[in-house]
Amino acid sequence: MNSGHLFIISAPSGAGKTSLVKAALDKDQDLVVSVSHTTRPKRAGETDGLNYHFVTDEAFDLMVNQQAFLEHARVFDHQYGTSIAEVTRLREQGKDVILEIDWQGADLVRSQIEDVISVFILPPSIEVLKQRLEGRGQDTAEVISRRLAEAQLEMAQAPRYNYIVVNDHFETALQDLLAVVRATRLRTSAQLQGNTAVQTILSAT
Repeated sequence: MNSGHLFIISAPSGAGKTSLVKAALDKDQDLVVSVSHTTRPKRAGETDGLNYHFVTDEAFDLMVNQQAFLEHARVFDHQYGTSIAEVTRLREQGKDVILEIDWQGADLVRSQIEDVISVFILPPSIEVLKQRLEGRGQDTAEVISRRLAEAQLEMAQAPRYNYIVVNDHFETALQDLLAVVRATRLRTSAQLQGNTAVQTILSAT
């Protein structure tokens, strides 16, 4: 079985990344998300092991010391990390793995894995981003102000990604994201390794 592809998807808070990824998973059974570890408290409606692996600061620090993370970072007073073991396990199953991480984590992953594909999700405007953050009803005005300031810094990194998807109309953005996945699977290197029909045709030429 061929190793699955690895996708990085980054976005400022409120850009709709989580909703787009969830919809993409529903459309494509060969796509999976690597569930990150985090020290932040579990929110209402979240499930341990599904949304995140919720761990204590002590447990997280132990994993850092054991070099168990592909990348890890502190974001808004909490720690987040991507388990090397989980990513490896999923890719070895032939699954295409999505990492939902920020631009700093993306840099760390790129430095270790050459063939990673990166996608940045942008909101149509800062005004729309602010409306989305306020509409969630999860954060105080102070936190929203912090997130908007951070969003400006994050969005400045978008040109460094392989692809940019603007989440203005959700269905269009979803199809754009799925198009990136399909195009990656159609790359010559992927076809030569994973498509027996292509291999048969080319071996006869």
